[in-house]
Amino acid sequence: MAAKLNLSRRLVSETFVIVGAGHAAAMLAPALRQQGWQGKIIVVSAEDSMPYNRPPLSKDFLAGEKTLEQILIRPAAVYEKAEVAFRLGARVRAIDRDKKTLRMDGGETLPYDKLALTTGAVVRKLALPGADLPGVFYLRDLQDVARIRPHIRPGAKAVIVGGGYIGLETAAVLNKKGMDVVVLEMMKRVLQRVTAPALSAFYARAHGEAGVAIHCGVGVTGFQGQDKVEKVLCGEREFAADLAIIGVGVLPNTALAQAAGLRVDNGVVVNGQAQTSDPDIFAAGDCTWHHNPVYDRWVRLESVQNASEQARVVAVAACGKEANYHAVPWFWSDQYDLLLQIAGLSQGYDEIVTRGDPEASRRFAAFYLKDGKVIAMDAVNRPQEFMFARKLIAAGGAVDKAKLADEETPLKELSQ
Repeated sequence: MAAKLNLSRRLVSETFVIVGAGHAAAMLAPALRQQGWQGKIIVVSAEDSMPYNRPPLSKDFLAGEKTLEQILIRPAAVYEKAEVAFRLGARVRAIDRDKKTLRMDGGETLPYDKLALTTGAVVRKLALPGADLPGVFYLRDLQDVARIRPHIRPGAKAVIVGGGYIGLETAAVLNKKGMDVVVLEMMKRVLQRVTAPALSAFYARAHGEAGVAIHCGVGVTGFQGQDKVEKVLCGEREFAADLAIIGVGVLPNTALAQAAGLRVDNGVVVNGQAQTSDPDIFAAGDCTWHHNPVYDRWVRLESVQNASEQARVVAVAACGKEANYHAVPWFWSDQYDLLLQIAGLSQGYDEIVTRGDPEASRRFAAFYLKDGKVIAMDAVNRPQEFMFARKLIAAGGAVDKAKLADEETPLKELSQ
């Protein structure tokens, strides 16, 4: 009984500070209230906006089809009801773990009892000649989109550096806006890090049919122009550009954690309760390096699903309850009329089973198998297969490959 009373007093009197206002923060702040945290909850963010969804930035928000209000993760009323205070446009400079304070811009200190780092990721930048020319952009936040939009106009030439999800999604948007779009990918195929060759070929073909020119095995060596970018250089080759967008991946934002002496290894290292090497400091989202029990290996995931799941774990654990991270990762990408949904992690697969024909259809699913078990899948306009695969991966059971490939076999028969 005494332990419960002490916990209750702690939850009332203590302050929980969340650094970063991305998806993990938006999920965590209200969840803390739901789990019983009664003290102060403060979200600190260098950005000026309330938490918003980042996936639309390279899709319908870039296209101007959605407003900021429409991409907010939660309405302001949710935070008000949960009595969550926001410090927007405020940058944390350092964490003093001994004094349990944050040093802010201007020298102010902000005390905390529990702290969560939801600092996300930062774009990987190219140190190339001309990369700082006007007209060369990265795409990570609202300000990036605001800077890019004035350069979008029919007939203008856009060069996208990077053939990953961000690059291809951006290419699709600019293509639909009437721009002449070129994608430059240094690897042998687009999406090479995340999908099988058949999926890469499908997306290269889909973009080609829409009018986007994709060049693989091409390394960018610089940008050239007088007052703004005019060319993207690839050795002796060059591509005319009125606009260049670089999308070559992101890096975990671990600067605060590392400076504070927390354990960092390809991200802020957290345990199954999302705690860092300091038990009073948690971390969630794109910035974390964590063990995934489903695959029994350490991973860093850039996904809404992971941010949401880790935020839930933080809220439960911070309120003194039992919590453990255990989730099948999933992702998605919208390009043209194609909804790509990915379940699981495909690294290490030894066989692929395809349901549907990617060469003749815009609806199919590719299942990645290892030792006869489904470990991941990519579904293009196949939401039922996607939902089925998530359950199948979590269960860890073997499947009949012939039935899996047969579109006439109902999915429910595969799980029996």
